[in-house]
Amino acid sequence: MRTWLLRIRGAIGMGLTWAAVWFVAGSVPRWVFGVNTDAPLPLVFGVFGLMAGLVFSAVLALTEGNRRFDQMSLPRFAGWGAMGGLLLSALVAKVGSLGWGDVLALAPTLAIASAVSAAGSLAMARRAARQELPDNRGNTAEAKLTEHEKRKLLGGGN
Repeated sequence: MRTWLLRIRGAIGMGLTWAAVWFVAGSVPRWVFGVNTDAPLPLVFGVFGLMAGLVFSAVLALTEGNRRFDQMSLPRFAGWGAMGGLLLSALVAKVGSLGWGDVLALAPTLAIASAVSAAGSLAMARRAARQELPDNRGNTAEAKLTEHEKRKLLGGGN
């Protein structure tokens, strides 16, 4: 049960992180190009980012299971992100009863945006893990196991 709670918390964190990044990306058309729409683009992009992050987390949990971030390759992670974007576009197309033209515009856009976001998420996770490692560059030849560690390693006790 605790594992599922941690995964749900991670999915919510991933969704909120993607929502924040996509919100900023949605602000660019208005600031740079002066695009003014009825729907606020940053809010629309943020909602899509939240949903894309949640879908990607579900895809990752179902496909990669118990693998750690350092065991996954960046292209594979981006591929799962693209898959999540395609699943989200299918969901949006079904719920919104979109035509084929809209689907053909939405699917590659969400797939690419999700792949880039997934790759960025993995790069940030790896960087955070690397910064947490201790910077102990002492002489490891002098490191010794304790008696308890020796017994445990050799299977001679708890």
